Amino acid sequence: MSFNHPYIVGITGASGGIYGIRLVQELLKLEKEVHLVLTEAAWQVFKAEMQLDTSDREKLLHSLFERNRHMLHIHDLHDYAAPIASGSFKTQGMIVMPCSMGSLSGMAIGASGNLIERAADVMLKEHRKLIIVPRETPLHQIQLENMLKLSKAGAIILPAMPGFYHSPKSLDDLIDFVVGKALDMLDVEHELFKRWGSKS
Repeated sequence: MSFNHPYIVGITGASGGIYGIRLVQELLKLEKEVHLVLTEAAWQVFKAEMQLDTSDREKLLHSLFERNRHMLHIHDLHDYAAPIASGSFKTQGMIVMPCSMGSLSGMAIGASGNLIERAADVMLKEHRKLIIVPRETPLHQIQLENMLKLSKAGAIILPAMPGFYHSPKSLDDLIDFVVGKALDMLDVEHELFKRWGSKS
């Protein structure tokens, strides 16, 4: 697979929308092409948790993702004509970050009820990398079973659980740790946190 293929990022309405934003920013900074899809609930999280002005969504996205903006493709949640809805469109993989339990459920049953769910279904059927970053606690049996079902189908479950061995000094350090772990799963080199055993 060529390393020029793009990455798909889904941002859903789970708490922690900043994770998805930071991930896209880092991918663009590293000159990686990104196809982005957001749920309606994601916009609500942006407003509630980050106090972002979502009245002009296009303007907000432009301000959030200014760097290498030409490498970012934003798709409507229900645009099934988007290239990422087809397995014939080659990608490096997909990550849903953060992933709500509702989106997790839709992916686990193969519902394809929106473009994020459909793109995730494509990743599984084409045996491409699918990374799910759930942000919920505590978890009940149905949610755990949905994660297990996706894991058995080939997805990687990467909970938004920051580590502390890199001696974080700020909230940004904790966010970057989770984003860095996600980039590791996508095989993207980064310097977002100090690795265990690293002397630098």
